[in-house]
Amino acid sequence: MVEHLAKNLVELKKEFSKMYDGGSQIQEIIPKSKSELFPIEDHDLKLLHEFATKNPIYYDSFEKTIGQTDCIVYEGDINKYWLNSIQHSSSRAPFSPTWIMSGYIGALFAKKFGYSEVIDIGSGDGRIAFCAKVLGLESYSIEIDDVLVELQKQLTAILDFRPFCADAVHFDYLSLNLTHPIFFIGGLAQMGGITLSSGVLEKIYSIPNLRKNSGWVFAGTHSKKYTPDPKNKAGWGTLIEKNNLKYVQTISLPTVWTFHEPDETPYIFAVSR
Repeated sequence: MVEHLAKNLVELKKEFSKMYDGGSQIQEIIPKSKSELFPIEDHDLKLLHEFATKNPIYYDSFEKTIGQTDCIVYEGDINKYWLNSIQHSSSRAPFSPTWIMSGYIGALFAKKFGYSEVIDIGSGDGRIAFCAKVLGLESYSIEIDDVLVELQKQLTAILDFRPFCADAVHFDYLSLNLTHPIFFIGGLAQMGGITLSSGVLEKIYSIPNLRKNSGWVFAGTHSKKYTPDPKNKAGWGTLIEKNNLKYVQTISLPTVWTFHEPDETPYIFAVSR
């Protein structure tokens, strides 16, 4: 189901990007209801729409039929949050979110492979942690920017995905009593993601019962403006090999920064050996 949904979302995004004639800084879509192409429970879709409608980064929405799918289009502006997020000296990447639907599909992957907790590192507005909570997983979001954490706290009125305002490299993961977690790392490898991931991996590897029980998700890129990693994996191959991780799968999903690009963002899934 995960691969099926990812493929259909990519096709839907491509159709939407061709027909979209608005002028908003960011835009994304969520199907209105369960369908053959998007067999998502209406309860889950309702919560995803609620996350968007109550999220202050979106200022408008409207209905649009895209291909065979009736959708709600959400338009927004992240400038204020982007600018604030780059002011922190230890921030590894500015705020630029994945799509809500992409976060949901990523969380579905975590559930499919039996992870019990999702930890959204560099979480922005907390959408991946929120989606994990929609699916019944324990979830935590760790974000260094206090303004974004305050935004997240507004959204915990829908579901409590437990946000923390902290530097993820120095966070006390023992305090979460994790058993079988998967970590979603925010930020491309070439934009500070390597430093962030290395720091978090070191912390988790220092906890014996988590070293072999943890999964990892890295947001990659195939953009030619970045120097390619000699081990590939969309920029993460060297880190995966260096930290003795086992590559599992790549799923490409739409993000804000790839809306006008022909390629989506590859999410690299790996596990600790």
